[in-house]
Amino acid sequence: MGFLSNRRKRTRLAPELDDQELGRLLKSLLATTRTGTIATTDLCMAQMSRLLDQDPGDWDRRTHRISVLADFLAASHLPRSWAAREPRNATALVLHAWSQVAQARAQDRPGDTSDAAESCLRAAELAPDDPTPWVALLKVARRERWKQPHVFGVWNEVLARDRWNREAYMNMLGYLAPEEAGSRMQVLDFVDALGARMPANAPCVATELTAQVFQYHAILGRGGYEALVARTHWSQGTAAQALDRAAHTWGQPGFLRHAKSLADLNLLAHALMAADRRVEARTAFEAVGGIVTAWPWQSAGDPLTEFEQAQRRATVGL
Repeated sequence: MGFLSNRRKRTRLAPELDDQELGRLLKSLLATTRTGTIATTDLCMAQMSRLLDQDPGDWDRRTHRISVLADFLAASHLPRSWAAREPRNATALVLHAWSQVAQARAQDRPGDTSDAAESCLRAAELAPDDPTPWVALLKVARRERWKQPHVFGVWNEVLARDRWNREAYMNMLGYLAPEEAGSRMQVLDFVDALGARMPANAPCVATELTAQVFQYHAILGRGGYEALVARTHWSQGTAAQALDRAAHTWGQPGFLRHAKSLADLNLLAHALMAADRRVEARTAFEAVGGIVTAWPWQSAGDPLTEFEQAQRRATVGL
């Protein structure tokens, strides 16, 4: 227990990852929203606007920040209030729509997201070059189980504006899974088509490994003999190749530069430990630097505990 107590001081769940400005905003929002006054609402809106309007054209960073804020504010009145006060502000409309979907997911209910879809389309008209309204609409489409032709139409709008948008690829991966609206074959075709064109350090580089982790978790979920030999998944075919490629390159200093790089390194550490490749996992843990993502660690229990125990196993024998 002493190891875990000391490790817990150095590890933390941080949805903002290494985005320090976003982290400061989250702390400020948490502090100022407690008063619930109109003045603090105005202050929060100004703070969010200032951060989200930074670095025009950096769609990767903008998507990351909106996604984190939407999850953080899913139960708050702030996104709706901001969109109501500034109905011609594309950023406010996107955050409102995204947070509606996040709230429906958090409450595990279908929810009425028709207003969210309308907000996305208005935002797309106001900011025609911005991919985030279409990424948000892709999330709405998943939630409402739109038919594939309509979903692919939204998907193409994202790609026309941001070819390697990580959030869009992850949403399509989820949508095409057999648990939603697709099949295992569609997932494989999607990943294969991506790998043929994608730069090795693109923001969406973790799509292939994510698909393999999903499949690994599905095997574990079936229980019985399959679960007992689930580790063999990582020594066979496409799973082994995907893990080899990631292990060879991702941990190199400066190789991954996109906003969610640390999330991808968490994924890599998890997969390497599942494959019992501990030496390589140590490199991934070092690159993570103690910043923990809820997924994929939460699949087996408390994410911090699972991360810490995996990190300890990776260092046994040093």
